[in-house]
Amino acid sequence: MSKISRLNFAHLPTPVEAMDRLSEELNGPKLLIKRDDQTGLATGGNKARKLEFLVAEARDQHADMLISAGALQSNHCRQTAAAAARFGLDCTLVLFGDPPEHPSANLLLDKLFGAQIVYTDRAHRDEMLQQTYEDAKKQGRVPYLVPYGGSSPTGALGYAFAMEELAAQNTGADWVVFASSSGGTHAGMVLGARIFGFKGRLLGISIDEPQRHLQEHVARLASDASEKFGKRILFVADEVMVNANYCEAGYGVLTETEREAVHLFARMEGLLLDPVYTGRAAGGMIDLIRKGFFKKEETVLFWHTGGATALFAEKYSQDIL
Repeated sequence: MSKISRLNFAHLPTPVEAMDRLSEELNGPKLLIKRDDQTGLATGGNKARKLEFLVAEARDQHADMLISAGALQSNHCRQTAAAAARFGLDCTLVLFGDPPEHPSANLLLDKLFGAQIVYTDRAHRDEMLQQTYEDAKKQGRVPYLVPYGGSSPTGALGYAFAMEELAAQNTGADWVVFASSSGGTHAGMVLGARIFGFKGRLLGISIDEPQRHLQEHVARLASDASEKFGKRILFVADEVMVNANYCEAGYGVLTETEREAVHLFARMEGLLLDPVYTGRAAGGMIDLIRKGFFKKEETVLFWHTGGATALFAEKYSQDIL
């Protein structure tokens, strides 16, 4: 295995906790939760694991700034801006959405961390991201382009090693359920499960992508990331479990599925979910429990990937109650 550069700033290992009251409420399998909302970087979240490897790679390339993109309330962009501040790098974020009069939630934190914001619309985000990157190079900067969601072979390493961490915690989980969107978390888990011998099944609840597209993307990304450990491991789409039954409403659209999940986790366990990712994934898990998808004698671990900061965005706070 070639040397893998990594910075160690996330609060790891994150704890695994039982959700006894929620399990009883749903009359289903034993429920656990893996608390990656407690990774410690800018209120926590799954991107901290990825950024340990991405920022290390940026520093290896002598970058002096990070550039990334996402939605106006992107959790990824919040943590990217925080990581840049921590390691003395400038940061520019390309965000799609209209600039609000009063920034709140993730966008407020982006600005507190000193990120420069470039606003665009969703249709032109890729074009604007590339233009921002090229402009920085023309100005003599050395930018490092952090992909959407940190989902590159390098970023996926964060969750490959997270599976080693989970295996060492001996949870006995038969299933791991989590939000899947840009694919890096999912791909890392698939790769890490293979390398570190995790025997449970991994179920990604799609936030915004069709099932087959996400399966193919995750398989390809996991295969590419495997080369960083040595010989390439070929993953195929059919090995990747995805449920895309809960994303029809579209990205960031709050429905009763997300609303109920946020309320149940808060009132049963004192846990905060976000309205976009963990809310939708938990809502899917709750629906599957009610439909008998999981056996009652099984143990299901919900991997909390963070993002509760978005609850405080005006777009969601006025509709979540």
